[in-house]
Order: sequence, then C-alpha cells, then structure tokens
Amino acid sequence: MEFLCYHRDRVDSVALRDELLEEHWSYMDRYSKEMIARGPTLADDGDTPTGSVHIVDLPDPTAARAFAFDEPNYQAGVYRDVLLRRWHNTLGRTMWDFPGGRTGGNRYLVLGLGSGQAAELAVPTDRDQLIAYGPLLSDNGAVWLGTAVLVRAPDAKTARAVLTKDRYADIEVHNWQFGGRP
Repeated sequence: MEFLCYHRDRVDSVALRDELLEEHWSYMDRYSKEMIARGPTLADDGDTPTGSVHIVDLPDPTAARAFAFDEPNYQAGVYRDVLLRRWHNTLGRTMWDFPGGRTGGNRYLVLGLGSGQAAELAVPTDRDQLIAYGPLLSDNGAVWLGTAVLVRAPDAKTARAVLTKDRYADIEVHNWQFGGRP
C-alpha cells in the first residue's frame, strides 16, 4: 500500500530541524526501498523549509502511522501537523525515474483536497512534467479524499492548473524539491 505523508513545520522550527538533519536522514535511510518520493517543501524564498513530503510503500495503515509518528523531527516537535493518506501511484514510478532529473526548473507539491465525487483519477495526457501523481484515499482505499501531485512547472499558477479547480474544496501549492542525502 502506498501512502503520502506530509509533515508541516511549526513556525520557528528551522534551527531544531537543522540540528536533527542527520537523525532524520538516518531514519529515512531505513525506508530507502519503500520510498517513492521525498523532499522538503519550501517558503517563497526557496530556502526556508516549511514541511517534508514522503511517499512510501508500506504494508498497511499501522505501518504508515508508525513511519509518520516515529520520525525524529515529529518526535522532537519540528512539525505542527501531519497529513497521512493512502495514495495510489498512478505513474507507476519513483521520483528517481522522473525523466526530467533531480535539478532544473521549479517543482511543486500540489494537494487537491477532495469534496464529493472522485476527480481526476486518470493520469493527465500531458504527463512529461509529472514527478508523482495519484489519488489520496481513505485507509481502506474505498473513499477518494483528493489528489496529490509532484510536478515541474514554470510557476505556482501553472502547477495549480494541473488539477481542475472546481473539482476540489481546496487546492494547496507548495514549493518542493527532491530530497534525500546529497
């Protein structure tokens, strides 16, 4: 089962996050085989972290909760909240398989928070700039809760347009970059 985990940083937690960087990476190293995508979200300055995205393939919701809540930054209080949802990898690849590579261009996390009938379950026809794409689902996979996308785009407005505005209660767009050890 695939899960999207988005830890959102508390205000003024950058120093603590920096202090725990090696501990965070070591923790994530334990999940290297299960990792589909990972990386920080960033403020508009392109440098200040605002959160941490991890898409992982784990056995069940219990394992996903353990992954999210045992994470060292979460345990130390870096994060203010956690979005943890079952997810389906409609592209069938990891971020390391993205033909556009790790660098070049702006990258974004786009979260469409669902409202009503499932939307955009199929991969868009223009998929060249998609790094990861899939529906957010309930733990049992039966209820559609939204869509999560990692995309390379020239700007946030273009990234937001990957999802159809009127099909979601809200659409969030966050600066994002490939994560992991350099």
